[in-house]
Amino acid sequence: MNIRTIHAQEITETIKRLCIESNCHLPGDVKHCIECAREAEDWPGALNILDRIIENYNIADENVVPICQDTGVACVFIEIGRNVHIDGDIEDAINEGIRQGYKEGYLRKSVVGDPLNRVNTGDNTPAMIYFDIVEGDKCKITVAPKGFGSENMSKIKMLRPSDGVDGVIDFVLKTVDEAGPNPCPPIVVGVGIGGTFDKCALLAKKALIRDLTQRSPYPYYAELEETLKKEINRLGIGPQGLGGKTTALAVNIETMPTHIAGLPVAVNINCHVTRHMSVTL
Repeated sequence: MNIRTIHAQEITETIKRLCIESNCHLPGDVKHCIECAREAEDWPGALNILDRIIENYNIADENVVPICQDTGVACVFIEIGRNVHIDGDIEDAINEGIRQGYKEGYLRKSVVGDPLNRVNTGDNTPAMIYFDIVEGDKCKITVAPKGFGSENMSKIKMLRPSDGVDGVIDFVLKTVDEAGPNPCPPIVVGVGIGGTFDKCALLAKKALIRDLTQRSPYPYYAELEETLKKEINRLGIGPQGLGGKTTALAVNIETMPTHIAGLPVAVNINCHVTRHMSVTL
């Protein structure tokens, strides 16, 4: 077995760059969905909002400035190959990259060190880090800054198995309807189904970094994604909550096995600034 070594400093440099780039450049799939929504819209108020959203991300691209003033909590997804050796402490390397990226990129520091005492850490650390061990000798790093206007609208519910797909649909629709304009629609809706209380929440968050133009590889869930998107858009909340055809740009569902007695469901909402960027080392 050949073991490949990746130095911690390389991880730090990569994280730093991804912090800045992900905050300043919206992914192409998200732009595509926004532009498609603009083409389909016919109400002047919604058109105006979508035009401003497009203008905003174009300015961010051209001037390399943050798309949104809320530069978020840094969520970092790390897929480490089994044949990779990290030379150094990987969590320290990740947090140092966040520290440097948010300082050098002039990004807002939004993390408090204690949830009740509310003292800002001053450098946007610690990151929310999620590790997956995979095959191979690569290390894939994804940085996804998560704003809290949308994060605060997310919910989790332990449904009964007898609630079935109708219960899932009702819960997702109720969550989006109650969120209204608060998460800055048009939104992206990540849905996690299965696992345990905590696992379904992680599935919902991972769903947000999947390409919005790609449906689930499982036909049943691909159809459910389209059904949910259609029903959400029928709510008429519209861009920035002012009405219109597009409340959701996409609904992405991720699933995993669960217990015979449970049906955990989580809804993680993201605003139209669904930021994420990946690099494979």
